[in-house]
Amino acid sequence: MASVETNAAGAVHVEEHDHHEELSFIRKYIFSEDHKVIAKQYMFSGVFWAIIGASLSILFRLQLGFPNMNLEWLRPILGNWIDDSGKLDKEFYLALVTMHGTIMVFFVLTAGLSGTFSNFLIPLQIGARDMASGFLNMLSYWFFFLSSVIMFGSLFIETGPASGGWVIYPPLSALPQAMSGSGLGMTLWLMSMAMFIVSQLLGGINYITTVINLRTRGMSFSKMPLTIWAFLLTAILGLISFPVLLSAALLLIFDRSMGTSFYLSEIYIGGEALPNVGGSPILFQHLFWFLGHPEVYIVLLPALGITSEIIATNSRKPIFGYRAMIASMIGIAFLAFIVWAHHMFVTGMNPFLGSIFMFLTLIIAVPSAVKAFNYITTLWRGNIVFTPAMLFSIGLVSFFISGGLTGIILGNSALDIQLHDTYFVVAHFHLVMGAASAFGFLAGVYHWFPKFFGRMMNKTLGYIHFWFTFVGIYLVFFPMHYIGIAGFPRRYYSFTSYEAFRTFGDLNMFVSIAAILTFTAQFLFLWNFFYSIFRGRKAPQNPWRSNTLEWTTPVHPGHGNWPGEIPAVYRWPYDYSKPGANDDFIPQNVPYSQTPESNLPHENALIALEKEIEAQNYNDQFKQPH
Repeated sequence: MASVETNAAGAVHVEEHDHHEELSFIRKYIFSEDHKVIAKQYMFSGVFWAIIGASLSILFRLQLGFPNMNLEWLRPILGNWIDDSGKLDKEFYLALVTMHGTIMVFFVLTAGLSGTFSNFLIPLQIGARDMASGFLNMLSYWFFFLSSVIMFGSLFIETGPASGGWVIYPPLSALPQAMSGSGLGMTLWLMSMAMFIVSQLLGGINYITTVINLRTRGMSFSKMPLTIWAFLLTAILGLISFPVLLSAALLLIFDRSMGTSFYLSEIYIGGEALPNVGGSPILFQHLFWFLGHPEVYIVLLPALGITSEIIATNSRKPIFGYRAMIASMIGIAFLAFIVWAHHMFVTGMNPFLGSIFMFLTLIIAVPSAVKAFNYITTLWRGNIVFTPAMLFSIGLVSFFISGGLTGIILGNSALDIQLHDTYFVVAHFHLVMGAASAFGFLAGVYHWFPKFFGRMMNKTLGYIHFWFTFVGIYLVFFPMHYIGIAGFPRRYYSFTSYEAFRTFGDLNMFVSIAAILTFTAQFLFLWNFFYSIFRGRKAPQNPWRSNTLEWTTPVHPGHGNWPGEIPAVYRWPYDYSKPGANDDFIPQNVPYSQTPESNLPHENALIALEKEIEAQNYNDQFKQPH
């Protein structure tokens, strides 16, 4: 414990009386309560799941691109899921689509992205020793780990994993006898997702509490980096919407196991009428998409926050429209809750109700456009440093704009009715949600790798990785818009039986080849990532000459982050290339009294408040050195 003494003049002295005993390996690296270690656990788990999820997509792209190929060579891996003719089993194909969507949306882009960077950056960027509750933070990861074990195990059961599509619509998901993947595989899916939701709720409570209560001296909301704003709003979105998915899953479990009929009515299987009456599968869709649309921004907002930080740092310019960026994120977060039924235009909803959801959907394009405009304006005439992280951030902006434009098309109910469940929808959400969020994750890894591991990644490999991935993603998903407009339906096992779609065989083959090459390029990243952890060039303390507080910690920060007093904050995080300044960056912890040559008139007036800032919250237990 540290004792605090205050003399008559107000000077404060901190004295260390004892030291923490050295933690065991298990407590330090496995059941750790250090937010940085927990962030790495989320990161490694997310990378593992990304490999699994992408591999599943390659399997079904082989089927779509080469429908006549003999896949007997995959039998040692897939076993009986390769049929006697050497093709993928038809029900297993739907299981691949289901598990790919589930893994990428929840386990990679939600837990892998937000779990990694919210855990890692929130305490470091707001000036806190750790999360508000290290124990809950640890539990958050281990609930996610348990969820991962159950979901991974479902891949190996005899009847196959869940096969109802990643949205698990009833009745396929509600009737264990509907198909092989509706049995034990779906039960394990529901168990896994229940654990996952508990994990997200524990993490979200921690993130919100930490941001509100544990900011360092002077760190007002108007001085927080946009990354923190993004993580805070993401946590609020998850805290409100994930319980709705949990309730939907619980009702689904009741229908599956207890004879209820929340989602079932007048069902026939094999000519036999089931006793279920009174339920509606549309109820499940409402509950699912009440989470499902906020989920788009649960995975996208953290990526946008990371991009904001990286673009400002590497443009050597203040972020354009800081307050407008915050307002746009708040607007997106609010609107995300009232547009869910645009996923349900084809369910037979009242056209007047559909027009309301269409109007709200088109409105959400406004705050999204504000963000895109501000990114472009920040880049305009900037002294840009093209690091790999910067390239991935610019790539994210490209996907955000191109994918967002197709979202305006799908937001129109008349057009959506024609394009619903075609490859146009697949192309749209993979660009604006999947690729953009994945690029946010990769940009964050490249940018904060020196702070994670104290070493630098190889830039050349980073550049090669970016160009192969950026071009590859457009080659995969851009043609899908065309075949989607032509009516190409999603989730179909084969198109060779349909005369109208045979003409797209070559284009489908092209998409599959591009997908395989893009997937292969990711092994460049994996090599660079793992090699650099152990053999990369040692990193300086602040390699990107950035302003935020995480770069004021040692290269290898211990548990508690700062060995002594936590720095106070005096300015916003984007003082780059300020006229009159000696350097092209001024960190947040540099007082205005030390930079008279670059102060604006209103900033000179703030010098009088510096002593007041230094005295704030000094006796708060979370601010004392460990």
